[in-house]
Amino acid sequence: MKQNVDKKRILIAGGAGFIGTHLCERLLKEDNYVICLDDFSSGRLANISHHKDNNNFEIIEHDVINPIKLSIDEIYNLACPASPKHYQENPIRTLKTSVNGAENLLNLAEMNNSKILQASTSEVYGDPIVHPQTETYWGNVNPIGIRACYDEGKRCAETLFFDYQRNKGVNIKVARIFNTYGPKMHPEDGRVVSNFITQSLRNKNITIYGDGKQTRSFCYVDDLIDGLFKLMNSDHSIIGPMNLGNPEEFTILELANTIINLANSNSALEYKPLPLDDPLRRKPNIDLAVSKLGWEPKISLDEGVKKTIDYFKKYI
Repeated sequence: MKQNVDKKRILIAGGAGFIGTHLCERLLKEDNYVICLDDFSSGRLANISHHKDNNNFEIIEHDVINPIKLSIDEIYNLACPASPKHYQENPIRTLKTSVNGAENLLNLAEMNNSKILQASTSEVYGDPIVHPQTETYWGNVNPIGIRACYDEGKRCAETLFFDYQRNKGVNIKVARIFNTYGPKMHPEDGRVVSNFITQSLRNKNITIYGDGKQTRSFCYVDDLIDGLFKLMNSDHSIIGPMNLGNPEEFTILELANTIINLANSNSALEYKPLPLDDPLRRKPNIDLAVSKLGWEPKISLDEGVKKTIDYFKKYI
């Protein structure tokens, strides 16, 4: 194991995933010692292999379902597949990753007296009947549906975080992440932005589930990383939960047409039935992040999609 006692030691669980990869980059630029913990079930070694010779970077292959002992100063918990395609492949493991993984990392934080940030999700709101979603909204989740392994897993993880904070004094931060996209997404991860870009670059039909009028809010990954960094380094009294996402709301049809135009694609639209429990509206209220962190997204959908298309062109 590499050692560097002069730098802050930061553990990123799920550090080889899409968001984790970008977080590794940011924290290394901030002159920290970064430990990437990943079981590589959905994360990719290729995302982080260019850091292997960096003396301030370490890779540990480990499943957070199992306990681990390390000496660290901060923990970011991003360890769970985030796309329905991946988290529904093994729903029992997804639930264990969210719940058992959170408990193990909270125990590690308690042992080290370190800060720990939970990457929660907008999915805790389910198919919301309150719009836009504020952090005080308790959500509308089907606890026995096909998405529940992720939705309820993340909800339970939040419960654990706040119980550890109340009963054990652990220094926690909880971010509720809304749809995020950008370079280093896996082209086949099944998320809407990657799906549409992959299909458009191949001039294949773009798959629209339902009538396409359901809405989402899309946050470029650089903006999201900035929000996570600011939340982790905020005042001790700011613990969340805090929405991090772009409050601009687009229909899925608007997203599809934006991507077709920016990719100069000949793709047509193909409609299929809406998946079970798929939310119809999703938009964050970010007033709390604006007031407490001075954070709000800066990158427009057009600008972010252009950058993401340029990245995907290398692989398509």
